[in-house]
Formats: sequence, structure tokens, C-alpha cells
Amino acid sequence: MPTTIEVRFKGNRKDYFLWPEEADPLHLHQPVIVESERGLDFGRVGVTGETATKKCASGCSGCAVGGDTPVPTLKVLRTASQDDIRAANDLRRSEDPTRIKATERVRHHGLEMKVSDAEWQWDRKKLTFYFTAEKRVDFRDLVRDLATTFKTRIELRQIGVRDEAARLGGVGRCGKEYCCSTWLRALDPVSLALAKDQHLSLNPGQISGGCGRLLCCLKYEHEFYVAARKRFPKEGKLIRTKVGGEKVIAVDIFRERVLLRGDEGQRTVLLADLREEMAQAGDAPLPTAAPAPAQPVRGSREVREPRTRPATERPGVERPRAPTPERPRGPERPHRSPERPRAPERPAASAPKAAIPGAEPPNDATPSAGDPAQARSKRRRRRRGKGPGGAPPPP
Repeated sequence: MPTTIEVRFKGNRKDYFLWPEEADPLHLHQPVIVESERGLDFGRVGVTGETATKKCASGCSGCAVGGDTPVPTLKVLRTASQDDIRAANDLRRSEDPTRIKATERVRHHGLEMKVSDAEWQWDRKKLTFYFTAEKRVDFRDLVRDLATTFKTRIELRQIGVRDEAARLGGVGRCGKEYCCSTWLRALDPVSLALAKDQHLSLNPGQISGGCGRLLCCLKYEHEFYVAARKRFPKEGKLIRTKVGGEKVIAVDIFRERVLLRGDEGQRTVLLADLREEMAQAGDAPLPTAAPAPAQPVRGSREVREPRTRPATERPGVERPRAPTPERPRGPERPHRSPERPRAPERPAASAPKAAIPGAEPPNDATPSAGDPAQARSKRRRRRRGKGPGGAPPPP
């Protein structure tokens, strides 16, 4: 079975190839000639064996998925000779003048883009230009112009400022080469919250790298700061000590000191002494160690006990109910006490109208016309065309 080989090219570009198993094994940084999309290319061996197979399965861009595991389609043809190495070095020396010519053609066409790097393919059948731009650029005329100038196939690739720093390289404020151009292969996103958790200055000039973005090294110690701060009281919290109520102003993780402010002024206390003072004052104790994460780390196989419910909570099983205690009853009393006086009767809403001389008395002019309820009932029967007894009124 062929062996998977990771081959690295200029600017941290890498790809995966197959090497025959019966051939001599390749060693690290050995120059090789590999197949490319259209022709041949020159690179150096990065990783071999099972490690290369795992890396190819986790994130390979040029593999054909033919089953559960991705398999590279291109092959390593042979190891590079001295003539091949000499030709590759000549191409690398000619790439800087090539980039300058391409920059002049960009200015001629008036395009808002910056040509960062140029890369020749080993057989000179393709020339790739890497550029950065803030907006979308229409470079169709530029591609035709460059193809006429260099007499080869032209490819333009737009990259970000962090990828540009990884390709060009440089020296950081720490005095070492950029992590992204030496050993850091994946450029993970970095947010401003990382600098806030570490209490760093939020000045962009002090926490930004050569690319103008936040430093990649802000993520290296972030987990340590988050775990260590859980042992200290939060800044701005009011606590009770032997002095009384005090407010936490700042914490020093490395020296394990806490700056407090109270009525008597400011003072600095060791974390161990602060625990004792809070315990004597009756305040809530501080955690001695960082609590374990609530959820397991991704990729770990944590064995959990099966969740079982009691028999009373399973479907189809009735849950016994607790007996309801009987309430003490007092002596029975009648619904209405005979000694309680009755409420007086409601007076009539309005007095009956006086009869007009010579006119017939109204139908509701009866002795009970003063009762409002009876008056309403009689008016409803009159509207329905019936008399007081439910029969039609007399003619």
C-alpha cells in the first residue's frame, strides 16, 4: 500500500502525495519532485507515515474521497537531484523581480490591490500571484496582460493580511520569527476578550502583530489565566475580613496577592491570609482549586452511568399519594343566626307617574308597580305582545 507523504512548498503551502511502499523511505526535509495540476513541482518532505495519513484525513484540500478515509490522487515521482535543486533556487531568486513587474502592471490598470508574493512552478508552466485587497477586484484584463508578459499560465489568489504575514515572514516584538511563518500551521481567530481576561493593555499598537491583527500568542496562556482567576475573588466584589467590609481592587496571579480597599485605606494581602480572614469573619470561602469543566473535552470518551428512574416515575406505574391530614372542625353553626337582623327592603327606584285626567291608566299601573324587578318583567312581556299572565292583552 502506498505511503502518504506531506510535501511543503514556498510560503507554508502544503499538499499530500503518495509514495510507493517498495521504494526507499523518504526522510524529513528531503527535496522531491511531485505531480501538480498541470506539470511538475518542487518541494520538501514535511511529514511521513501515519502522521501524514491522519493530517490528510483531518484536513486535506486536494484529496479524492473514495470511502471512509480520503486518499491523495497525486504522487511523488522521484527525489530531486542537484540540478533540480539548482533550478528551483534560480526560480526563487527570479520571483522578486517578477512581483515588481506585476505591481507595475497593476498600477497601469488602476486596480486597488497589493501584490504580496509571486511563486513559479518548477517547470515554469504556471505563475501564481498572491495579493490583498479590501474590495472585490475585476482583474480579467490584468490576467491577460500578465500572460502576454510572462508567456505562461497566470493564477491570481486573494489572501488575508495574516496569510500575507505567514508567507513573507518577519520578526516579532519578542525577537523571534513569526509563529505563523515557522511552526503555527493553523491561524485560529483571536478576539479582544483574550487580552481583557489577561489584563493586558488594550492599546492596538501593543497587542497587534506585524500583520496589524491581534497577536496569535494571546491564546497560548489564556486557559491558564481563566483557571487561575477562579481561585481569587472577583475584582469589585465586597468581602468581609477582620478589618470589616472591604472591596477587591486588583489581584496578582503570579505573586498570589490581593489589593483591598476599606475604611482604613488600601492594603495588600496574601491569598492564603485572605482565606483565613474571610473564614474568621464568616464570609463565603474561596475555592482552593479551579473547578472541573462542566462538559468533557471534545474528543474524549467519558463513561457515564446510565440514568435510571425510580419505579414510581416510570410510565404505567401509579405514584402513591401521601394521605391528606384531616383539618379540625369547629362546632356547626346555622346558615343564618336567628338573632341577626334582616336587611331592610330596598326602596323603589322611582315613584309611579301620576295619572292624567281623562286618560286610560297604563297597563303597569298596578299595586306592585313600584317594584323595579316586576316592572322590568312586565315591560318585557308587553314588548312581546303578551299580558301579565302570558296571554295576549285584551282588545
